[in-house]
Amino acid sequence: MIPYSLLDLVPVMEGGSVAESLANAADLARHAETLGFHRYWTAEHHGMAGIASAATAVVIGHVAAATATIRVGAGGIMLPNHAPLTIAEQFGTLDALFPGRIDLGLGRAPGSDGRVAQALRRNLTGGADDFPRDVMELQSYFADDGRTGIVATPGAGADVRLWILGSSLYGAQLAAALGLPYAFASHFAPDALDQALATYRRDFRPSAQLARPYAMAGFNVFAAETDDEAAFLASSQQQAFVALRTGRPGRLPPPVEGYREGLGPQGSAMLDGVLRCSAVGSPATVARGLAAFVARTGVDEVMLTSAIWDHAARKRSVAIAAAAMGELRVAA
Repeated sequence: MIPYSLLDLVPVMEGGSVAESLANAADLARHAETLGFHRYWTAEHHGMAGIASAATAVVIGHVAAATATIRVGAGGIMLPNHAPLTIAEQFGTLDALFPGRIDLGLGRAPGSDGRVAQALRRNLTGGADDFPRDVMELQSYFADDGRTGIVATPGAGADVRLWILGSSLYGAQLAAALGLPYAFASHFAPDALDQALATYRRDFRPSAQLARPYAMAGFNVFAAETDDEAAFLASSQQQAFVALRTGRPGRLPPPVEGYREGLGPQGSAMLDGVLRCSAVGSPATVARGLAAFVARTGVDEVMLTSAIWDHAARKRSVAIAAAAMGELRVAA
């Protein structure tokens, strides 16, 4: 049994609005819930015109209120941007409102550039270097073990499931040392995937939260009735990645026919690298891609993601991916 989940960065489309993106997020989460997705995550990014999930805890509350059973959470909260007590209170509140459904994935990156990070009004000395200490402080608030001398209200005793996120060996080592589940960002940074999973599994220490290692990895899916249609849909995210890497980030653009063919060898090589963990194509093509990814990595769960400009096409892609994962679960 391989659970499958959904990562949604709540993209803001060219020609659309933030309000429309937030409405789409709730609709997509309801759709995912009916399709058997285990969890829906969104992520903290700041200063990016194409992502509407900066106020991550607020978006999680919005989505959780629109759904009934699916787990909802952060994939993740960039902890160096925040005081751990603030996050304990925010997610303790979410747990009180939606008990037993809230996940909290923790990341070490700022989710922004240095100028935006400074605008978040955090002391930038230390920052990411304080990440392990901040994670343990947050654990203490939820456990209400008295180590901080402060009772988080809400937060103390909350049933919030903590995860460590990463795209390098650092997160794998920390998740293993703390005995927490680990999610690897292979959907955009796949280079260290195999080594990170091996490190996490080898060094894992059981904890009160987790008795054995539990690893999840990100995977892009752009699915449609035909390979050509799926390639057309995927061109929106490809354009967005090229724009980001060339210092021109913006809203998610509409798809372009033949985009990859006109990109040139340098741009194509960049996309082949960052989007290596992807399946683009018909239901059969996507099923083969997902089966190969699960067989190669041995992950306990797959976090599916995609940025598709047309909301109806995105919902159809999510449904095709769910069907493929369902067949994979039957086969397993």
